[in-house]
Amino acid sequence: MGVITYDFEVTSAISPARLFKALVLEGDKVYPRAAPHAIKSVELQEDGKLGRIVKINFVEGLPFQYVKHKIEGHDKDNFSYNYSLIEGGPLGDKIEKISYENKFVAAADGESFCKSLMKFYTVGDYVITEDEIKAHIGRTEGVYKAIETYLLANPH
Repeated sequence: MGVITYDFEVTSAISPARLFKALVLEGDKVYPRAAPHAIKSVELQEDGKLGRIVKINFVEGLPFQYVKHKIEGHDKDNFSYNYSLIEGGPLGDKIEKISYENKFVAAADGESFCKSLMKFYTVGDYVITEDEIKAHIGRTEGVYKAIETYLLANPH
């Protein structure tokens, strides 16, 4: 197994507290409202061995039917959260999981940015390509931007 680490940042016009609440604390309600063209539903599941699992179901016609995230922890006071993509989506048979360490940080004028550290755990001697990483980051940025657009349109 190989591990490839990648850092990236996404900027937003939304405050860290509000983004954290929408993405982490209320994601099961917000995701389908913010991206109905892509997300059909979000299911919260408990598994005694794995902990809290979030299953995101996508609408028909997208390349993936669903993804499952294992929630590994969050800190409401510091607007940070960790999770791993453990099933579905882009994992296929070449990537075991993708772990994320995210932190929302205040920027100028009430805006924020999300610092994200991703770790791709590959199967066997597979080497993930730069194009695969960029595609994954593009999907992640798309989620953030959909949530941002929704929050700007729904200030309360």
